[in-house]
Amino acid sequence: MLNSHSASRSFLLAFLGPLLSSLPLVQPAGAQATARDADLQLVIVLTRHGVRSPLASQADLGKYSAAPWPAWEVAPGILTAHGYDLMKSFGAWDRAKFSAEGLLAPTGCTDASRVTILADIDERTRETGKALSEGMFPGCKVSVHSQPDGVADPLFSPRKANVGHSDPKLAAAAIAGRIGGNPANPTETYRPQLAALDRILAGCGRLPPNPQRTSIFDIPASLKPGSGDSPVSVRGPLATASTLAENLLLEYTQGMSDADTGWGCVDGATLRYVMQANIAAWNYADRTPAVARIYASNLLNHIRLTMEQSVTGKPVHGALGQPGDRLVILVGHDTNIVTLAGALGIDWIADGRADDSPPGGALVFELWRSRHAGSFVRISFTAQTLEQMRNSAPLTPANPPVEAPIFVPACSGSDLSCPWDGFSAALRQATDPAYVSELP
Repeated sequence: MLNSHSASRSFLLAFLGPLLSSLPLVQPAGAQATARDADLQLVIVLTRHGVRSPLASQADLGKYSAAPWPAWEVAPGILTAHGYDLMKSFGAWDRAKFSAEGLLAPTGCTDASRVTILADIDERTRETGKALSEGMFPGCKVSVHSQPDGVADPLFSPRKANVGHSDPKLAAAAIAGRIGGNPANPTETYRPQLAALDRILAGCGRLPPNPQRTSIFDIPASLKPGSGDSPVSVRGPLATASTLAENLLLEYTQGMSDADTGWGCVDGATLRYVMQANIAAWNYADRTPAVARIYASNLLNHIRLTMEQSVTGKPVHGALGQPGDRLVILVGHDTNIVTLAGALGIDWIADGRADDSPPGGALVFELWRSRHAGSFVRISFTAQTLEQMRNSAPLTPANPPVEAPIFVPACSGSDLSCPWDGFSAALRQATDPAYVSELP
């Protein structure tokens, strides 16, 4: 009889064997050709945490719905057990994928010392880091590094860490210039999606009317300079819809019953439609470059320095991790992914949604060294589909997560890769030095 360690190892080998032999079939276009004449040197993964419970209280959410929202097993903002398992599965997938590309060994703990995991201070980010490491290196010791409790991390939360001094009036003007100067304009642009969401909140005809319910269309739209953690204050139907649609997505990806997912009013197609309002709110409020650079510049700068360290083979001040690292995982939030994308001017479509960053979604930066043409970089966005998360579907070559290759306007060629010098210059161009700081 096998002991538990041997049984786990046998299961892992059974999983990895067919996965490794078949993985090139599901790699993005150009990846197989890349592997023949170049070596993968370093991967940096910027990932959002896994499925969590809603951040707002039942009382705050309930004012917009005809009936109470479903109860969650954890306190607000906490990674669920289901979310942990999904990220553990993603970690196992990543290990197989990166080993197929020659970055890591298929099994064992040898490469664990060449991996750095940095997480923001929230429970959901720390636990996501642990889940990824457990799935990627089962039985191995891989630490998840984060700042002490209560200490804002300038990498993930530069505003809270007082990095730089933004100009709220300029940030508000930048958004106003994208929406025609009228904060009510986005409401009209996305009125069909907002109406669909408001009907769900009203119970889609399945619940008795609640005269006390506040329709999202009753919320006045406003745009003004912000304070505190946000340089801009954006209010209105679209901003409120963003939070409410996100909570429906969390119910769906948590695998709640059909009755508890949007009061029985939400399926996958409906969710993808109302999520367009959520994505639009992020687009205007956070992807606007003047705002995005406030949040993303420090992260972009340290990503550039980390890749430079790998390119040169020499320690670089400000790099994340160690000079010999093969993999650096940064566990943050959708804010980090969205603002970094806004600063770089990059886009993607994955699982039927443009520029969305669902739980566990990640930007992946691959640094390759060509045997003939020097170093170059590829970026992709990867995520489990909404149905894979809802159903806890195993990730296999026949059922992989989605992976969308990304074109970087400042440097990508026809094969979607950027020469290292061009990519480094693109990151410098997207970075505002006023919002860059040393790491603690």
